[in-house]
Amino acid sequence: MAAPSHTITTLPQLQALYGDVGEASVRKEVDHIHPAYRAWIEASPFAVLATSGPDGLDASPRGDPAGFVVVEDSKTLLLPDRRGNNRVDSLRNLLTDPRVALLFMTPGVGETLRVNGKASISTDPALLQRFAMDGKLPRCVLVIAVEAVYFQCARAIQRSKLWPPADADVKAKVPTAGAMLAALTADAIDGAAYDKALPERQRNTLY
Repeated sequence: MAAPSHTITTLPQLQALYGDVGEASVRKEVDHIHPAYRAWIEASPFAVLATSGPDGLDASPRGDPAGFVVVEDSKTLLLPDRRGNNRVDSLRNLLTDPRVALLFMTPGVGETLRVNGKASISTDPALLQRFAMDGKLPRCVLVIAVEAVYFQCARAIQRSKLWPPADADVKAKVPTAGAMLAALTADAIDGAAYDKALPERQRNTLY
């Protein structure tokens, strides 16, 4: 157990430990689904849904063919709830606390995409029909009002060796970190230069 003198308890202590936030890390966060981020979501076949409720936290895996989470508009995502074990931990949490966080992952790609917002549970028949798979409807659809979106660097995936690099067809669908930053900053950040320098920077800062 950590000694009290070695326990971080204040924001100034935490900031002193980690230092300043880089420009790219600040500017990559937006309050809507930017076109670069839309491409990411549409290429992703897997996400982790995090919720909070009176009985605690929950993180639930969600997956379907790529694009299973629909970008309805720049501020709205639609997530079908498929058949499971009927624990409905995430859904029970949403009844008392609508806050959600999503972590999108694409096999072979190091970066991940994070979305924070608030969700409601819909059983609108027309909405359910849009997500039919093999003739079966989801039990409900989560309608997520987007509040914050940003991508996470690839170091965690690289350190874990979770999967090998993406095939060419996947790379063509998912924008690179530099391409996303260039699009998000109207080219104020040089995307090509960022991507060129990124592999060495990640190697040098992996630990």
